[in-house]
Order: sequence, then C-alpha cells, then structure tokens
Amino acid sequence: MKIGSYEVEPATYLAPMAGHTNRAFRELCRELGGVGMVCTELVSSQALEYSRQRAMRFFDFAASEAPMAVQLFGAEPQVMAEAARLVVDLGAPMVDINMGCWVPKVVKKGGGAALLGDLCQARSVVEAVCRAVEVPVTVKVRSGLSSAQETAVPFARAAQDCGVQAIAVHARSAEQGFSGSPDWSVIGRVCQAVKIPVFGNGDLTTRAEAETMAAATGCQGWMVGRAALGAPWIFAQWAGLLPEGVPPVEFRAAVALRHLHLTALHSPLSEHQAVRELRGQLSRYELGIREQLVRLESYAQAEKLLIKISDGAELADLRGSWHLPPPPARGPCDRERPQSPVPP
Repeated sequence: MKIGSYEVEPATYLAPMAGHTNRAFRELCRELGGVGMVCTELVSSQALEYSRQRAMRFFDFAASEAPMAVQLFGAEPQVMAEAARLVVDLGAPMVDINMGCWVPKVVKKGGGAALLGDLCQARSVVEAVCRAVEVPVTVKVRSGLSSAQETAVPFARAAQDCGVQAIAVHARSAEQGFSGSPDWSVIGRVCQAVKIPVFGNGDLTTRAEAETMAAATGCQGWMVGRAALGAPWIFAQWAGLLPEGVPPVEFRAAVALRHLHLTALHSPLSEHQAVRELRGQLSRYELGIREQLVRLESYAQAEKLLIKISDGAELADLRGSWHLPPPPARGPCDRERPQSPVPP
C-alpha cells in the first residue's frame, strides 16, 4: 500500500486510541515488528486554536515515526485547516481526520462521528484540510450515525474527490459504540465505491480474521485498535515474526517493562501524570498483579514489580528465543534510551 510518498508495509495500522497510543506505545509496537503505520491520539482542533501553547505541551510525535498520522477532530473547516497547518509545521508526516469517535463529549461539539450526519459539513471540513496542507490527508469513519443511516459510502466518495488519500472504516455505527457485531459488508461497499486504499476495522484479533475480512470486503489493509492493548505483539504475530497465542508471563512482563522505559523517555507529562496513565496501560498485560499496578505512584515502583516478574530479562534477552526482529535503526534526532527510568 502507498499513501502519498509513504510505503505502508505491511498494511497494518495501529488505530488512534485516547489514553493509549502515545509515542511510547507506538514505538513499542514498531520495535516488536509487523506494524506498517501508526497514529497519534486524537487532538482537538479547538484546543489548538484557543489554548495552543498548552495543547502543544502534550504533542509527543516526531517526523521520524513516518508512516504516521496526527489525528485531529473538529467541526469548523477553517479551525481544522489551521490545526492541520500547525501539526504539519511541527513535523506531522500525515494528517488524519477523525469522523468515527462516538464519545458524547466529542459528538456534542459536532466533531467525530457527528459529521457523518451532515455530509455537506463533513465535506467542507475535509476539503479545507486537504487544501491547507501538502502532506497526505486520511480519514477514519464509522458506517454512519446508526445502522439505519449508513453514510460511509457517499462520504468516502466525497472524501476521495476532495483529495483524501486513504480511509479507515470501522464497521459499526456511532450508535453502536463498541457493542454488537460489526457489519463488515459496509467496508466492502466503501471499497467498491472508491479507488483510494481502504483499511478495514472492527473486531480483528487474529491474522486469519484479517485475511477473512480482506477476502470478504476487498480492503487493502487493516486497522487494529483494542486488540493491541496489552498485546502490542499482535502485529508481529500477524507478520509471522512471533508465534500465535498468548506469550509466557515473563515475556509479557518484559514488554511491559519496555513500555515503562519508553514512557519515561518520551512522555511530555510529569512523572505523576504519566504513571497515572500507565496504571491502566500496564494492567492490560495480565501479569497477575493488577491490584499493585492500579496503585502505582512512581516509575521506580513499576520497574521493581516488572523486573521481578520478567526474572530480570528485557526484550533483548528474549529476542533469540522468540524470534524478534532486530530493533529499528534510530534516527539522528532520537535520544538514546536510558538504562532505567529512575533518576540516579
């Protein structure tokens, strides 16, 4: 798959997820292997307009992460256009427009999936963003506001006409949220309606399911969200770099430890704020110490717990037995990872 000048190989895409897909998690998935493209957590275009200095403190992306998109949400075309210009100036290789978020605080402001109920406004937003930047623009959508109001197909056609270069389709309506079963057939209808690449999204957990989706819909790639939480090795498994199934607890603990180290290295948050986010993130690795993890207060406390379960082995120690690929070459602007997140 090619989006603009970027080769997305393999055609797997880590979905944007608030509170999870920060730079640490994106880099962790990349180090384990098998993910072709990543996306930031969604960023409010209004926040960039009204509190730009504060909002910019929380940006954690770098151009070296390409293929990578910075996801924006909002309902005002010119505000979205200005936000797109800003993130591109800061190094965003691509801009993704969120038209799939069903969370009330996003929808009530007219952003996210709310735009699927007003195709004229949705088209205006997309057109403004595409005109504002020279980098590729992509969009994530759902099937529509409800199963009775499917708008993904006409929107996909309009987005393509505006210059969007790829679209990800979550095969549920906004009304469904994450409940019920996804209707993959809507992905197929979008694929038939447009010539741009289409990522299918909706309850994919194994490579076999992904292959079934591709055969049934014609999608060229897959977006994976919740299935990667607590299991960032899922992409490596799909690529044949790791065996299928749940890894042993020592391996899961070593991955969690690397997650911790990357958070300490890249998070723009204070240690207190970052550790509060890590509580939920590390708990998903199912290490049998959830009660301790949800009460974490410091990097040092987390590190001590994880080293004990991993038996002192980090990913480098397990690389041979689990056939991990060598770590990617670091860019000239990347900082070296510290030996420990704990200050001397």
